[in-house]
Amino acid sequence: MSANPIPPLHLYSVPSDTEVAPVPPPKRERPRTAWTADQLMAANFPEPKWAVPGILAEGVSLLAGPPKVGKSWLSLGLALAVAAGGQAFDSVPVQGGPVLYLALEDTPRRLQTRMGKLLGGQPAPAGLTLVTECPPFPQGGTEAIAQWLDRNPNARMVVIDVFAKMRGQAPQGISAYDADYVSVGYAKRLADHYGIAVVLVHHVRKAGSDDFLTEVSGTNGIAGAADATLVLKRARGQADGILHVTGRDVDEAEYALSFQPASGAWHLLDGPVSDHTVGDTRATILRYVRAHPGAKPKDMAGELPHVDMDTIRRTCARMAEAGQLTRDGSGRYYPDTETRTQGAPEVSGLSGCPVNPPDLQERPGQSELELSGLSGTDEAEGTAV
Repeated sequence: MSANPIPPLHLYSVPSDTEVAPVPPPKRERPRTAWTADQLMAANFPEPKWAVPGILAEGVSLLAGPPKVGKSWLSLGLALAVAAGGQAFDSVPVQGGPVLYLALEDTPRRLQTRMGKLLGGQPAPAGLTLVTECPPFPQGGTEAIAQWLDRNPNARMVVIDVFAKMRGQAPQGISAYDADYVSVGYAKRLADHYGIAVVLVHHVRKAGSDDFLTEVSGTNGIAGAADATLVLKRARGQADGILHVTGRDVDEAEYALSFQPASGAWHLLDGPVSDHTVGDTRATILRYVRAHPGAKPKDMAGELPHVDMDTIRRTCARMAEAGQLTRDGSGRYYPDTETRTQGAPEVSGLSGCPVNPPDLQERPGQSELELSGLSGTDEAEGTAV
């Protein structure tokens, strides 16, 4: 037997650049943590850096969803876009920079196949580092990620797919809430210290809920410790999924997405989510009423030549009951109460994201916290959905 056995695979999981002379990491000073009220109000702080403008800011973001909904395709697609400096969701410009992707449930062959589909013949970005094994946070994972970040000071994002593989065992003698909070805290310290976006791919409960935050698997400690929560849910109608987003630096919003099986890519759909999560009949009515506030069902017949008038009337009435339209006493329909009151057209749109965030321009780097312990029915009224 050899005197020098092969080391465990996880030691290779975050490769080092042995061919390049080591460069000392930039010095990170502990920022000020106490002010008087007047000093704090007079202070100037840089805007948060965005990995994906309007959706993924620096800090910890949970990306949760049911099994097989396409979370890994979405996260790998975002990693490729950010590493290459392309467009996330084929529509949101992103600034390029190194990305670390921990694909802890995948094999190199599967990753190669998925990337081949997503790239569609384009060259693979050298700025994306892919890893299939890494120890949990408490057993050296934090240090391994920190070492990679020290070697890549311009890194934009770290994706951990899946979070359950990295959280490690809970400390003894603490509650489930505290254990969940601590587990996210490892990623939170990394994100805050290095000023990057850390995405934790996670699962949701089997039981649905009106509040998407309560669907995140585990206790409220997981969502509470994260800076933002993104929940990808299956949708009905023209959209294949809806991405619900909320967070400390991210405005609460919903995005309708379409999945392209041939390329494995998620695309952002134009217009309000409601236009893509209802059947074709309702979507057509919504678009018509937004363009023609005060329209009556007979006015919409030309847009729905294959739907009889009774179905149009019943659909409009049901949409009013569901809050998708408002109706006045004369039977006219409006997209919302404010439009009906003002008598002027108003088209609601998908929550917008900043296309040119502040960090796309050159500006001084921001201070980060010192990181201790680191080595570096629907109803088909007349048509199909």
